[in-house]
Amino acid sequence: MSTRLRRRSFVGGAAAFSAGLSTGLWSVAPARATLAMGFDDARHLLSRTSFGMTPAEIRSLETVAYASAVDRLLTNPRREAMTPAPDWIGMGPAELQRRQKSAEAQRKQGVDGKVLEVMLPVREQGRELRNWWVEEMITTDQPLVERMTLFWHGHFTSSLMKVRHPSSLFRQNALFRREALGNYASLLRSVARDPAMLIYLDGRGSVARQPNENFARELLELFTLGEGRYGEADIKAVARAFTGWSVDRESGQFVEHPDRHDDGQKTFLGKSGRFGGDEILTILLAQPRTAEMIVEKLWREFVSLKPDPAEVTRLAGGFRQGGYEIKPLMRALLLSAAFRDPANRGALIKSPVDLIVGSVRVLGLPVPEKTGLVRMLQGLGQVPFDPPNVKGWAGGESWISTYTLLLRQQFLRRMIEATSVAPMDGGMRMADRPNRRADRREQLPAAETMQMMDPPRPVEGRSLRNAGNEVRLGPTLAGVDSAVLLQTLLPRQPVDGVDASGTAGAIVAAALLDTAYQLK
Repeated sequence: MSTRLRRRSFVGGAAAFSAGLSTGLWSVAPARATLAMGFDDARHLLSRTSFGMTPAEIRSLETVAYASAVDRLLTNPRREAMTPAPDWIGMGPAELQRRQKSAEAQRKQGVDGKVLEVMLPVREQGRELRNWWVEEMITTDQPLVERMTLFWHGHFTSSLMKVRHPSSLFRQNALFRREALGNYASLLRSVARDPAMLIYLDGRGSVARQPNENFARELLELFTLGEGRYGEADIKAVARAFTGWSVDRESGQFVEHPDRHDDGQKTFLGKSGRFGGDEILTILLAQPRTAEMIVEKLWREFVSLKPDPAEVTRLAGGFRQGGYEIKPLMRALLLSAAFRDPANRGALIKSPVDLIVGSVRVLGLPVPEKTGLVRMLQGLGQVPFDPPNVKGWAGGESWISTYTLLLRQQFLRRMIEATSVAPMDGGMRMADRPNRRADRREQLPAAETMQMMDPPRPVEGRSLRNAGNEVRLGPTLAGVDSAVLLQTLLPRQPVDGVDASGTAGAIVAAALLDTAYQLK
């Protein structure tokens, strides 16, 4: 195995690349006074705003002026998912709990001393919910909306493990999608009343005689101001202000209990009054730091890991003065010189969702059952609806370790193998795979094969053998010449070397396994 797969070399290589692009196919010409943005600019724009762009998608933008392409991405954002919702989303928490207890009782009862295999509603609904969102990310015609939905999910975290009511997480996800490119002030106010958030941060039980400070702390530290911008007295004032906001146990909907609210005098950030939750949010939205924090997070997500302080101040000023409208902010960010700077190309590490969902999208893999993909994401540390803690996913360089880098390569190898099983283009067989387990998998339908993609244990020297050396190309990549395939899949020249004289399938397989494919 190449030593370049070690974390230090990988991260160092990304940093070195950010200092200046390699020459060759991946060089970027200086800005030109022309309407056409070109293949490289189009590729870079889509690599940051979608999941796995195809040559056709890049070419649909390369003849368009850059500003027009950005406007096209931001026009009429989808506010509802394309994928049909699960049929249980109307089930309230009380009914779900009753069914859960009934299933657990049957399971314990068993037959002849054996535990019954009974489907537990919470677990099954959680599995369906994760699969539903992965399906939406793969099939959506507006991937930027899903990227923003995922971004807000990482900002306003809630977890199925704590909430244990999938319908509430579904509705929260729908909220993030409605406001994905909408208004941050509206989103913040809605999140404060969101049942999943009230359960996750223990707000539903917060009453005047015993205010709970969990939501107050995260509101100030993670959602608006950041650490060091407030004191303990401010936290206590916020906790008192939000008392009485709760969740109806039968329906799972937000409910306000005025008799449980602390209506007394409070002092917050130097202002005094008989504040409720809405007044606290108004004060926070008036703070310049709130806008700056959101811009910094978006910068790290879309531009580079090191925000430019001057640019953050400029963008945040427009964001706050414009009433916290997200779409104009994203337009300014995507049109900024920093976003288009060659030094920032290939300088971000793909998240597990970027890697797995993006690979499926670009390859056109038929994956009717998404459980195998969710297991991949679990192995790589990014499970939808289950962030690791209240801070969400750290992102950036934290995605890469010696373990996860090996695991990423193994998953990509398995995806390459899966294309030889899936009937994508007429039954072609992958050469050079004298392996009985692989032969058995050839007899399985694609969905069963993808279900077998459980997280393996990476064992150096063993873990990457027995993989195929070609990808069977679906309609997304079929008929594309070698140079365009490489330009599409890699943000820079190959690190580990790709033989451009091979078949198209071999070139794609080699590109997927090249270290540069991990970057965007």
